[in-house]
Amino acid sequence: MKQQPQEGPMQLDVKNYPVAPEGLDLEQVYIYVRHGERTPVRVRMSDPPASIPADWQMCNTAKSFHETVAGYSSTVDDGLWYKQVVENRLGKTAEGLCLLGELTDIGKQSTYAFGAALRSLYIDRSTNIARTIESLQHIVHGVYPPSACAPDTIPAIIIRNGIDENLVSNTLACKRLAILELQFAQAAVATWNSRLEPLDKKVSKYISGKPLRLDGIPRASGILDTVFKSEEGRRLGMGRLLSDVSQKMHNKAHPNLTSKSEDSAKLLVHTTHDSTLAALLCTFDVFDDKWPPFTSSVTFELFRKRIPPSQQTNLQRALSSVWRRDEHYVRMRYKNKNMVLPMCASEGKHLPGSPEFCTLDAFRKRVDELTPRDWVGECFPRT
Repeated sequence: MKQQPQEGPMQLDVKNYPVAPEGLDLEQVYIYVRHGERTPVRVRMSDPPASIPADWQMCNTAKSFHETVAGYSSTVDDGLWYKQVVENRLGKTAEGLCLLGELTDIGKQSTYAFGAALRSLYIDRSTNIARTIESLQHIVHGVYPPSACAPDTIPAIIIRNGIDENLVSNTLACKRLAILELQFAQAAVATWNSRLEPLDKKVSKYISGKPLRLDGIPRASGILDTVFKSEEGRRLGMGRLLSDVSQKMHNKAHPNLTSKSEDSAKLLVHTTHDSTLAALLCTFDVFDDKWPPFTSSVTFELFRKRIPPSQQTNLQRALSSVWRRDEHYVRMRYKNKNMVLPMCASEGKHLPGSPEFCTLDAFRKRVDELTPRDWVGECFPRT
């Protein structure tokens, strides 16, 4: 088996961003970005011969975000006179010691750079996990540095209770989805464990002589390629999230039919996890089977193509005051690449000559198929 190299952090390529065809105007952008580089979420393989550190001194930047911002800009000074110090399991403290799963200094830099790139290209919600919230803080600071904001402006970071969260596959609130994921994991074990056997000679010595298996201790994380190839898994895992996007795009495209001011936003940034990005890509059948890197992102862009009055029928012109007849398209991007969605491949479902621009109608039709009509009911475990 040939091991694929680990991808580094994925930054937005502003210079080579593909300009839309003539006549398309960008109206709205939805971004789902994985948090920045973090420490391991638990201690693994710390004994020889692997000797992977249990403690990581990679968090020298001040624990307080306000202090972090002050490090980037001399305009911020909140007068904090204390600092947070991590104590390890042995009761020892050290400068720059990270918590498990904490955003590292490198992660803070990469997410700040991501925000700065967003500002060059074109706010906000996060899952209620410390590293995603902190990532979003740095992204927002890159998009809107203090020098570009009105005095006393404080951006809001929006989070939800775990039971209401839809930025991740919510197995906490959806027991049926938890059962499906367990079934998928068991199927993955049956399919892939035998393929991992050739690695035993190289890897087992680092994990106390045990074989490397998907269900081993430690586990090999390898179920992402099967979880969201189930229509039910897609519906329960990503349906609600995509329904939110689809409805907001509809409201943006037809403002005369809605008074929802929150749908008039032009840029919405959501910080989340690798599992969400993989699930979104799998749901639309464009996942490349590679683990999403830190600060990689899935982007949905809504474009508007204005139809000149000379090309409209009399009825269209008469209805223009209540229904915007312009055409709208959605482009999905990942790893600085346009995604050509199979669901939009047919003639009439994409911009002629540009298959990466899916018609909003085709996009919404597929999302509607994925949207649970009764999410609570569908999530109830079946006997």
